[in-house]
Amino acid sequence: MESQLCLDVRRLGWMPYAEAVQLQQVLVADRRAGNIPDLLLLMQHSHIVTLGVSGRHSLSNLRVSRSVLEAMGVELYDAPRGGDITYHGPGQLVGYPILDLRPDRCDVHRYVRDLETVLMRTALAFGVRTARVPGLTGVWVGDDKLAAIGVRLSRWVTSHGFALNVETDLSYFDLIRPCGIEGRGATSLARLTGAPVSLPAVEDVLAKEFGAVFGRVMTCTGRPLVTGGAQNGLRRE
Repeated sequence: MESQLCLDVRRLGWMPYAEAVQLQQVLVADRRAGNIPDLLLLMQHSHIVTLGVSGRHSLSNLRVSRSVLEAMGVELYDAPRGGDITYHGPGQLVGYPILDLRPDRCDVHRYVRDLETVLMRTALAFGVRTARVPGLTGVWVGDDKLAAIGVRLSRWVTSHGFALNVETDLSYFDLIRPCGIEGRGATSLARLTGAPVSLPAVEDVLAKEFGAVFGRVMTCTGRPLVTGGAQNGLRRE
């Protein structure tokens, strides 16, 4: 029982988005098989626009052409997660929980609300008050989104997750229509506080709040992340 209350936090630094997707696929299978504990992966990505299942069949919420993205060095990727279009880039903390929600947390809406609570508590620790917006996911300050959420569940094992703007270059959000909604923008902890914000410090707070909300003891064992998927070149220390 005690092992079920632990969650291993891994700070992976920079990782290409496609590699992060592949890594999660292997970890989900390993978690479902009971080969690894619950995990929280924290990382950053280079500039990329991703399309969730709600937006991949239409580029109507992409404000520029593919050629403009390419010229700017911004990738475009069909992501296997819920939600529409979003942007990832430097200065943004991306979190991918690999959790088995069984037996007592098998509720998708509760899971998303819990992620929002983690992010709201994290922002508050830096003096930023946030809110939910009825009918929309994520964490908001006024009309601007501070954190986006897009998740995937496979037999109650989670992947994908959230992106919190810490010191993100917000001009890149001009490339898209966030959430597919007019009149909504993006903001960051640095903009809202008017001062630099340490991403490692945000990781510290977020891990603590994640443990509190999900009732987990946060650990960092240093064990290899991948067991059964090591042959695919995804073994990470």
